[in-house]
Amino acid sequence: MWWMVFKWVLIGPVLRLLGRPRVVGLENLPKDGPAIIASNHLAVIDSFFLPLMVPRRIKFLAKSEYFTGTGLKGGFKKWFFSSVGCIPIVRGSANAAQDALDAGVGALNEGQILGLYPEGTRSPDGRLYKGKTGMARMALETGVPIIPVAMVDTEKFNPPGSTLPRPTRVQVRIGEPLDFSRFEGMSGNRFIERAITDEVMYELMKLSGQPYVDVYAQDVKDGVVVPVDERPVDAA
Repeated sequence: MWWMVFKWVLIGPVLRLLGRPRVVGLENLPKDGPAIIASNHLAVIDSFFLPLMVPRRIKFLAKSEYFTGTGLKGGFKKWFFSSVGCIPIVRGSANAAQDALDAGVGALNEGQILGLYPEGTRSPDGRLYKGKTGMARMALETGVPIIPVAMVDTEKFNPPGSTLPRPTRVQVRIGEPLDFSRFEGMSGNRFIERAITDEVMYELMKLSGQPYVDVYAQDVKDGVVVPVDERPVDAA
């Protein structure tokens, strides 16, 4: 109930007015049954525009801090993220990766659409970064398709560090579903999971038009590596 209120009464009208969003390729989203939506991640507002522009409710994995805050602000965050169907994940724990995998597989087994950002964090500079393989593991364990989705110009609407939106025309591009049934029974094979992930990132690169950098975005944010080149994904 609350998600419909947010979508059509509280948040949706404002985003439609300021972002004038357009969706392309909506016919590629299945009308029923489970699937993984794999999106690039340019801004916080991605998690609002993406579910706004598709008719089916999307489940997202969200850090547990959104559900554990105190005071008025903390209570509002918990209420909001619970209402819109986010699944809390404790990041940084020893079992964080497995917990995220289990939560994602559980949502898919219930017939849900699961939204994931394979880069693992927002792009630090607008380029597309190397994907993490958890998405591929979920697809292999459940047999569901992966649908690449490109968010376009959301970083202009919601620049990093900004508190107020900057009216910008936003676009959501939904690609054709990717079927990985040819790898059935190969969950846990890191070479297969990397090949699947790279294929998805290649499709995201084509859909979004972003330059691709073959390092993890979080490593760039942490100063572990400095991205100096852009090269194509070695897709399977």
